[in-house]
Amino acid sequence: MNKSDTYLSIKELLSIPAISDLHISEDGHHVAYVKNIAEWEENTYRNSIVIYEKNKGECTPFTEGTSPLWSPNSNRLAYLSAGEGNSGNQIFVESFDGDGRVQVTDQNEGIIQFKWHPSSKGFYYVAPSPESKEIRIRREKYGDFHYVGKDYRNHCLWYMDLIEHVPHQLTDGRDFHIQEFDVSSDGEKVIFMATPSPDGEDGQRGELYLLDCPSGELQKLGGDKVVGGSVCFSHHATKICYTASLREKDHYKTNIMDSTLEIYDLTNGERTQPLIDFDHAVVPIRWTAKGILLMWQDKTNYRIGLLCEDGKLNILGGTADCCIMEASITGDGNHLAYRKALPNETFEVYADGEKITNENGLLEGRLTSNREVISWNSSDGLEIEGVLTTPKDVDWNKKHPLLVFIHGGPDWASFPIHSSCFNEKYPIESFIEKGFIVLEPNYRGSSGYGNDFLKANYRNLGIGDCEDVISGVDALVNRGIADIDRVGVMGWSQGGFISAFCSNYSDRFKVASVGGGISNWVTNYVNTDLPSFIRMHVGDTPWNDPEIYAKASPMTYIQSATTPTLIQHGEMDSRVPIPNAYELYKGLKDMGVETELVVFEGMGYSSDKPGIHRAIMEQNLSWFLRWLVD
Repeated sequence: MNKSDTYLSIKELLSIPAISDLHISEDGHHVAYVKNIAEWEENTYRNSIVIYEKNKGECTPFTEGTSPLWSPNSNRLAYLSAGEGNSGNQIFVESFDGDGRVQVTDQNEGIIQFKWHPSSKGFYYVAPSPESKEIRIRREKYGDFHYVGKDYRNHCLWYMDLIEHVPHQLTDGRDFHIQEFDVSSDGEKVIFMATPSPDGEDGQRGELYLLDCPSGELQKLGGDKVVGGSVCFSHHATKICYTASLREKDHYKTNIMDSTLEIYDLTNGERTQPLIDFDHAVVPIRWTAKGILLMWQDKTNYRIGLLCEDGKLNILGGTADCCIMEASITGDGNHLAYRKALPNETFEVYADGEKITNENGLLEGRLTSNREVISWNSSDGLEIEGVLTTPKDVDWNKKHPLLVFIHGGPDWASFPIHSSCFNEKYPIESFIEKGFIVLEPNYRGSSGYGNDFLKANYRNLGIGDCEDVISGVDALVNRGIADIDRVGVMGWSQGGFISAFCSNYSDRFKVASVGGGISNWVTNYVNTDLPSFIRMHVGDTPWNDPEIYAKASPMTYIQSATTPTLIQHGEMDSRVPIPNAYELYKGLKDMGVETELVVFEGMGYSSDKPGIHRAIMEQNLSWFLRWLVD
């Protein structure tokens, strides 16, 4: 059989590189980006930095590392790479004049993030605070233990001068944990967003701080909103821009709901919101001489635009029907690079409007599926969109076995770009090759559809989601393309929860696969690292409102369960801990329902081993072929 007659195999799907961390030089002549590549012999993923040279018109592999940043004078590249011993990632610098590679930092436990000083003479960076003397003495005396919610290491701000080469700690780490930061154009000030601690429960308590570097004066820019996402200085460092949301306690108000783009004037302390109508979260990327580069999701597309001083928003990036997930712009606003995927394609890098990579060459000469956005009405009339994947030559007059693949989040979405882009667990192309069609519903709570849609599953987890999924199945059955007797459901994390709920609550699915899913919201509440996520969606604790937790839990309906279920779970998943998997497995076994539980040792939400992802995909393919294909 010729390769032109086949789809990509599971191994080939997982071998498509993931592109990230792109950065354009200030002169616009170079773009650096990272390719994450599966190394099958070593069973690991490797991050390779690639450099595009405009004058040559070609991309060249450079070195191993992540987070490449060009110096402000454009003649050197800094990046993070493993230091010697167990010191974690350190800052390295390489120039193009023959000086070679230089390790700049030797920070215990490594560097989290960094930025160049605008003069190119040094670096501001974030790293863990030094271990306290008290904890060090305690460990030496008794051994290792920790007090939950008390013993933690905040991330601090440091500075390293390239000539002096001595690290200077600029914040002490006692009062806050730095999440994001930016440096003023003169290098004299640093603005950062910080939370009280690294604990996920403090994630909704973000505050702004302004550090005057020469004096060491630290100012808290208090306000009535929670700050989240990135922060950036204006071109002349007189203002700052950030994303904020209302500081209230009820459900979504302290998350990305009702978020707004806010500008703080450092000269007079005034806070204003640009007069643009965004009904979803907006992320500022950089404030240039021509305006603020923004990124936001619009249903099944991601867009970027430049917000100008006059309040006009200029959409960038070409066609509207695309996903631009990352962008880098020069300070003068004249040069722009971004990572974009068109429908049915994987991501490419563009520089000043020109495509500079050819990652989709891996798909040439092979059969590929077709992904299109469809819509239907749920049981309560709410319009739901989803992505339907079929063979390009699908017979619309024939009934096909249907698989429903449910995305995680819930504040995320499925997109009509190539199925490998955000998915290392479910082999969509292999399913299509075997005769399935696949529906990926953007159920209520998905991002990109406005704040009201995000809040539509508040205190309606499970049942509302299930109705959105089943109504999508019904729409395809009514169109005559889906076989009602051969329907399966699958998903990971929140998608795993909805899959478990659908398969226990209803008898519409012949088979299910539950990956890293919640089976009991009380079980998850007492084990997860982020119980506030649950409270935001159900409104209270299980002790104050046990009824809503029971209503939303798949285990409540275990006595009516009849759906054969494959359960896959990472042993070290902290967001959805593994007791969820054991509880569902034990319940299904006791009910006499055929089930298999696969525990991936040492794995959290995802794995750093391509072999594990291959196993997950192959297990899912075998499971659904067993139950849905004659």
